[in-house]
Amino acid sequence: MKFDEKTSEKLKYYVYVLIDPESMKPFYIGKGLNNRVFNHVECSLDNELESDKYNSIRAINAKGYDVKHIILRHGLSENVALEIESTLIDYSMFFGHELTNIVLGHNSIDNGVMSADEIIRKYNALPLEKLEEPIVIININKTYKRGTGGDGIYKATKGDWVVDKNRIKTIDYALSEYRGLIVEVFKIDNWYPVDMKDKNGKPKIRWAFDGSVAESCIRKKYINKSVSHIKKPGASNPIRYRL
Repeated sequence: MKFDEKTSEKLKYYVYVLIDPESMKPFYIGKGLNNRVFNHVECSLDNELESDKYNSIRAINAKGYDVKHIILRHGLSENVALEIESTLIDYSMFFGHELTNIVLGHNSIDNGVMSADEIIRKYNALPLEKLEEPIVIININKTYKRGTGGDGIYKATKGDWVVDKNRIKTIDYALSEYRGLIVEVFKIDNWYPVDMKDKNGKPKIRWAFDGSVAESCIRKKYINKSVSHIKKPGASNPIRYRL
């Protein structure tokens, strides 16, 4: 299926959803121009391309079904399409839809779904100016599943991480950073190795910790403080040891 030239011209930017026709559940939300909405099915024919999205499409086709392509809004500017796409991704993931989108939507980290309490904390948070204890700051934007509460924050923070074996001996506390705010402080009881394999199947070791919420005198120093003013480490590195 293709949009003809006249249709593409009228569509401008649009926001679309790919739906499994058997369950009628969405599995991918995107924005695009022209025939972008159909490109995913075409790309899935290349078996060398691997992703949850392509695997979902192949599974649908293997059952004899065709992916449903739904245009949610069209005639948009690119900026408006980005905001709508981002809002729908946040909404869907927050309410438990298992999307195959690899990344969050546009501006999702800064302006995405938050509780009322999180909004208040975000705009009233004092900057974290110094670390008074041996601390590691761990960004959990990618590991924390919203709505899972304190236990979810702990599981998202404890690991596994790339940490220098000698450095972990000097770290007493872990700060959980989510969307630029310190949302919890954990006292580390011990670190332990986690055996994993890299993309080539070679063994590698990462580290995780056991711990508990820090004592109140330590927790009060850091909880709800902002680190958004601090230059972030490399995009692939969720760990920092200093401000």
